[in-house]
Amino acid sequence: MLSHLHLFLFINVVSGYYVQLVKTRDRGRTAMMVRLTFAVLFVITCAGAEDVVSTPKPKKVLDTVMNPAYIPLEEKHGSFWKKSASEALKSKLKETVNTNKAKNGILFIGDGMSIATIMAARTLAGQVERGLGEDNVLAFEKFPIAGLARTYCIDAQVADSACTATSYLSGVKTKYGVIGLDGNATRGSCLSQLHKANWSPSIGQWALENGLDVGLVTTTRVTHASPAGMYAHTSERNWESDADVPEECLSLGCQDIAYQLVTGNPGRHFKVIMGGGRREFLPNITSPLTNSTGRRRDGVDLTELWHQDKLERNATHQYVTERNELMKVFESDDLPEYLLGLFQDDHMDYHLQAKDQPTLEEMVEVAIKVLSRSSKGYFLFVEGGRIDHAHHDSYAYLALDETIEYSKAVQKAKSLTNETDTLIVVSSDHAHTMTVAGYPSRGNDILGLVDAAQGSDGKPYTTISYANGKATSITDKGRVDLSLESDFKNRKLDYSYPSLVPLDSETHGGEDVAVFASGPWQHLFTSSYEQSAIPHFMSFAMCLNDIKHEQCKRHRTLWTSSSTMNKPIKYYILSLLAVILISISYF
Repeated sequence: MLSHLHLFLFINVVSGYYVQLVKTRDRGRTAMMVRLTFAVLFVITCAGAEDVVSTPKPKKVLDTVMNPAYIPLEEKHGSFWKKSASEALKSKLKETVNTNKAKNGILFIGDGMSIATIMAARTLAGQVERGLGEDNVLAFEKFPIAGLARTYCIDAQVADSACTATSYLSGVKTKYGVIGLDGNATRGSCLSQLHKANWSPSIGQWALENGLDVGLVTTTRVTHASPAGMYAHTSERNWESDADVPEECLSLGCQDIAYQLVTGNPGRHFKVIMGGGRREFLPNITSPLTNSTGRRRDGVDLTELWHQDKLERNATHQYVTERNELMKVFESDDLPEYLLGLFQDDHMDYHLQAKDQPTLEEMVEVAIKVLSRSSKGYFLFVEGGRIDHAHHDSYAYLALDETIEYSKAVQKAKSLTNETDTLIVVSSDHAHTMTVAGYPSRGNDILGLVDAAQGSDGKPYTTISYANGKATSITDKGRVDLSLESDFKNRKLDYSYPSLVPLDSETHGGEDVAVFASGPWQHLFTSSYEQSAIPHFMSFAMCLNDIKHEQCKRHRTLWTSSSTMNKPIKYYILSLLAVILISISYF
């Protein structure tokens, strides 16, 4: 292709030669006019040419040339971005410090929801809606406050879901694989579990002790590490049923996680329990009612024990195992006091593969409806747990879709509550090794191949990849060419994205996780802090701990035992109310 200089010289030569052929009396004027005409054409041509035309092919990855399908016209002008920043600033300036007492508290945990996962999920959600994607925003990203939480265990640089659950629910960091016990416990030691001085009660228990109702909702087994942090004290996260606990530990009196949930405190007092894991509650025989086979070797049906406990307390209750049953409870005018929902034998199915099971959004809506009847308020723990499981298998598509579903559940909770009295905190327990990289063009398929470059081996690569995982990405013949794989091209749900280090399961990541907050005392969640600070911040806002803010004192009822009002005054007020009522009825 000719450069601008070559084109200019060519025009001059051609125009000069043309003038020699023109028979005219004023060759000078003719030459000037011809050259001027060609010069104007040259300027117009240069002005209309795209810069890309003269850009050489990249020799290095940093010189990648982007090729977006389109760029919104308004984004090309600096005024667009200045206006956007101005609107964001005005919104920030309108914010006021909310120091109300948080009557209700909801903690959302997206298990394994790294910051890279948030970015990729928001982009996928936007692209599903036929947009570019990058400018999309998930529901919790609209929260006014964000911070960063550090996730390590006291003995591990990269955390698991057990030590982190203990951290963000009990406010105490502990060891890898341990739940509801402090750092003095030894993993797998029954004696450590039995020693109550090691126990770390959760914010769920704190809420119950203050008269609030409590519930938990998860897409995993309700006995899995994250929800277990609400109620269990165990030195081994895998002791979900008695079949998992060594005989010597059972003989010493160590209880499995499912048994603690149904028979122990605080679990037996939870008004709402919903998720998967039915097999951990049932004997290892096939039930004719649910066609489920349990894992328990003690012959105990814990769902029946749960039923008996509620009968003894004369409390209305309902046990459901499928979506239709749950929806009947939701639509009923007479909600039960206690609700137990176990919708799968194992973890609940991925959203894109589910049949006859409620979505996380639906479970959250039912839980809030049940818990909202409490005049004193409630605490609800919600986990989008299958984000983590999809990442462990390097199923990027499923992981991102589970994150989108999680965002919908957050939006539902936000729409059903009031930010004046309900604190909602959204975070993750730990990260994963998934990355979003490779210099793709704007709007490029987030789950696809990078459009603007190839690897130095001449083969394409994906925007999303994992530092380690189960996918076989490198063979004796070199790196796998994904463009030739039908499972990738057809976007098969269980396609494992490329990984560098081959492992039987992709691992967690050690970076900080985001924390988003909305509601009373939301400003406490800014900056960077230990993950274990989260439940302490929430309990302060909800007046559950010993440190009381001014609004806690104002909300103290006249009838509590701690009230300074003496009994004669109380009796006087009661008598006065009685006189008023009698007078009204008389007249």
